[in-house]
Amino acid sequence: MNRLPRTVLAGALVLGAVVPTAAGPAAAAVDARPGAATASRCVVAPVGVTAPRPGTAGVDLRTPVATAGRTASPGGAAARAATGTEVLSVRGAGPFRIGARLSRLSAAGLIDWTVVECDGVVRAGVTGEWAGVVLLAFRHGRLVEVGTATAPPRSPAGAGVGMSFADLEAIYGRRGSMIRNDAGTASAYLVRFGTRVELFTGHPIRPGVGYFQVGPADFVERRFRQGCSC
Repeated sequence: MNRLPRTVLAGALVLGAVVPTAAGPAAAAVDARPGAATASRCVVAPVGVTAPRPGTAGVDLRTPVATAGRTASPGGAAARAATGTEVLSVRGAGPFRIGARLSRLSAAGLIDWTVVECDGVVRAGVTGEWAGVVLLAFRHGRLVEVGTATAPPRSPAGAGVGMSFADLEAIYGRRGSMIRNDAGTASAYLVRFGTRVELFTGHPIRPGVGYFQVGPADFVERRFRQGCSC
């Protein structure tokens, strides 16, 4: 039986969570956990959605991360290094640099599927060596977020999915801090680099980091704290 890749599952969480649903006391309790993933109130309009092509987006050969610092992948670290998918920084990842135009990435054949949100935001999956590894968000045609639910990639400091929030504090020290969203229903670990941030949010069913994203603070951090305006 085919296993749904972790990045696709994360994408379903990112996109599915934006549709308001009724939540009982149990759901509210989960959302209130330290580090729990936040549920945005955006309404996704599935306009221009194209199914991922076989063999491209959604193919993730990596074993899910079980504990911090322990991952498995075909070929080991040397194979991962050869593909260049080890690091995700506030500059972006591979050809997906913060500020890049959606039109140019699409023309280069690097975009596999798109989903239109509100506020001029478009979510996208990618092709090539980063397929099944990262998800992108564009605002008004420019790349403003790169996120992952796998490890690697990790931050330049070595932080990533599967680690505990205590691990992040040990890595970043005074450079990072835990923050809460404005609704008080979720927390995350934030590291600032000028006008850009690294944001580590929780996993919906287990402790620790479940999603790692980077981009301008006025998009990544604001969306975590406030959600969407529509």
